[in-house]
Amino acid sequence: MKILISGKGGSGKSTLSALVAKALKDRGFSVLLVDADESNYGLHRLLDISFPVSLLDSMGGKPGFKKMTSVTFPQPTAEHPFKDGMGIDEFPEACLAESDGIKLLVIGKIHDFGEGCACPMGALSKMFLSKLALGKNEIVIIDAAAGVEHFGRRVDGDCDMIIGVVDPTFESFSLAKQMEGMAERAGVEIFFVLNKIDESIRDAMHKNIDRKKVVAEIPYMPSILMDNLEGKKLKTSCREIESICRTIEDFKKKSRPFKISSGPRA
Repeated sequence: MKILISGKGGSGKSTLSALVAKALKDRGFSVLLVDADESNYGLHRLLDISFPVSLLDSMGGKPGFKKMTSVTFPQPTAEHPFKDGMGIDEFPEACLAESDGIKLLVIGKIHDFGEGCACPMGALSKMFLSKLALGKNEIVIIDAAAGVEHFGRRVDGDCDMIIGVVDPTFESFSLAKQMEGMAERAGVEIFFVLNKIDESIRDAMHKNIDRKKVVAEIPYMPSILMDNLEGKKLKTSCREIESICRTIEDFKKKSRPFKISSGPRA
């Protein structure tokens, strides 16, 4: 099962991705956490996992990826660097770091001034997810880049479920409406997690988000904030994550063990 975590920058996507990955691992699942945010370098620290060689860098960076996928330079892997139905352990060993039973794969990062746009990372994310085949007990959590560009690239169509993270800002409410509409058109189920919530703002958030789609309301937690501020491993969990895991498990029981998708489902 492939689960994409989406939302605006600063909403708590990476923190939620790490917490859900830990909780699912504790429930007996084999978890791969995919860092698909090209501009955020903090996800690996939240779980105290070493930073692996990115998938893009393993292909020679942007120039190597462009050559590998260009019909101008025919290669054995032309047009697609991955074979159909690749398993997690078939990807380059250097690209998979592991700690405490959770594997981490990084799609790619912006390294230098003037190196160009993040388009190759988006294309690579879609290629990777469309070819990845999962076993019955395997779950992939994708920490997406901020915003909705991944919808434009149809990355979400290669996932089974989207979890949108909504913090108490007008921008986050507006983005949630966009995500809900795009997910519907992609044929992918979307749920929402209300983050950094307290009693004074709960009613306002409920007015802006469809409550039938909300699977958890996570309170503002200073301990998690401090772990993030200091770049430390997350030491705090929260019971609200359990309701997210139950939703994932219930959804998984209704789905096939794995699927390979070339685009949005009808």
